[in-house]
Amino acid sequence: AEVERLWRSVAATTNWWLTVPPYEPAQMSRLYAQSRRGRWEIFFLTSRPPSAGDCVQLQTQVWLERLGFFLPSVLTTPAGARGEVARSLRLDLAMDDRMVNCMEIIGASNAKVLHMARDADDVERRQKAEARGIGVVATLSETIDAVERLGEILATRQGRLVRLTDWFAPKRERADPILPHDPRKRFRMNPF
Repeated sequence: AEVERLWRSVAATTNWWLTVPPYEPAQMSRLYAQSRRGRWEIFFLTSRPPSAGDCVQLQTQVWLERLGFFLPSVLTTPAGARGEVARSLRLDLAMDDRMVNCMEIIGASNAKVLHMARDADDVERRQKAEARGIGVVATLSETIDAVERLGEILATRQGRLVRLTDWFAPKRERADPILPHDPRKRFRMNPF
């Protein structure tokens, strides 16, 4: 009954999702900076229930921008659709704080999954996730560290087939990003 009352209160509060305090505020700007350096495409999937005011997608985009993640791609997904979304977007990696979502993604896509289990002392939860091939992290900082390490490992790939693939792939020169850290700044000054 208390949970139902809580969600009714959220639904009645204008732009409630803009007021949610982040767990790790500095890590969101770190994630943004690393995504720019690594040329990662990041999608934020949420099934937040609606509140009064703007739609959940817009509230979440504004909230992420306030934390330093500019122009975020936010997708509102209904319960039970994470796996389908992961498959259709061909995600390489997904991170979620709900085990049921992690299982859904594993079952419906080829994505690797990290489960955010903020309670580091929950050994049983960690073991259950790892037994299903799901990595477990306790913080966003730890997640970013893991993705950075994965990028380093993939950069040193070995094997005949991989070397042949790399040999025939067109060489890409890494250039510094053309857009400024906050891409909107460029367009505010010169819209054309």
